[in-house]
Amino acid sequence: MQQEMPGEDIPNDEIDLDPGFADRFDRQFRPACQLYLISPPAIDAGFGDRLIRAIEAGPVAAFQLRLKGMDDHAIARIAEPLQRICGDRDVSFIINDSIGLAKRLGADGVHLGQDDGDPREARIALGPNAQIGVTCHDSRHLAMDAGEAGADYVAFGAFYPTTTKEVRHHPDPSILGWWTTLFELPCVAIGGITPANAAPLIEAGADFLAVCNAVWNAGEGETAAVQAFAAVLGKTA
Repeated sequence: MQQEMPGEDIPNDEIDLDPGFADRFDRQFRPACQLYLISPPAIDAGFGDRLIRAIEAGPVAAFQLRLKGMDDHAIARIAEPLQRICGDRDVSFIINDSIGLAKRLGADGVHLGQDDGDPREARIALGPNAQIGVTCHDSRHLAMDAGEAGADYVAFGAFYPTTTKEVRHHPDPSILGWWTTLFELPCVAIGGITPANAAPLIEAGADFLAVCNAVWNAGEGETAAVQAFAAVLGKTA
């Protein structure tokens, strides 16, 4: 983590963030924004083929397996072939919520909600090379806490309306610029992101776009959807 910029007070989430905050500073170099796929809420036997098509349609950095309401044994059975698909294509395989399941599978990492465990515990369990992400909603304080606790990335959202999960937090894109101006740790934008609305988030400073419905529920199919995202990412790089 980088130290706070000289002269800037510790952020207070109760004080509105200046939308032009990042414009007052020279942007540090960061790699181009990348795509982070999240699984649909239900997966059938044919999903592996869909995942292959999505990954091979354009650059994909990571895939998160997010299956709610299932026990770890059932998720593990579903996970194993998908993990092989990701491993064969150099895509990080991330487990949602469960540090124990991530360790059991030897996953590349785990994504933690605010009630799903401490990044410090995840680091102890998963080792120094695991990728640990933390949901931070619209909170600058939660993001800084996650960074101090050793997270590898922080996730902000939902930026747009979404049916993937119930959300109460809707940050302004300026939080991405604030974060990437002050800190080296990558940030993920999530929530209702499509090829049509992704550009402002990329331009604001998102390092990754986490997407679900826009790929798996796309009328034209996952191949065309990933290609559409790749085109937007390429234009804004």
